[in-house]
Amino acid sequence: MDKRVSKLEPGLPMGRGGQPEEVAEAILWLLSDKASYSTGSFIDLGGGR
Repeated sequence: MDKRVSKLEPGLPMGRGGQPEEVAEAILWLLSDKASYSTGSFIDLGGGR
């Protein structure tokens, strides 16, 4: 994992950096019909920070 992320981990509520798969899940949701009622939304994928 990137050293920059490792340095931030102790201050993240989840205690770890995110994985590419976790970000991909959010993108897939936005592209799906399940997000059809969402407009102008931001999804914060920062581990609770």
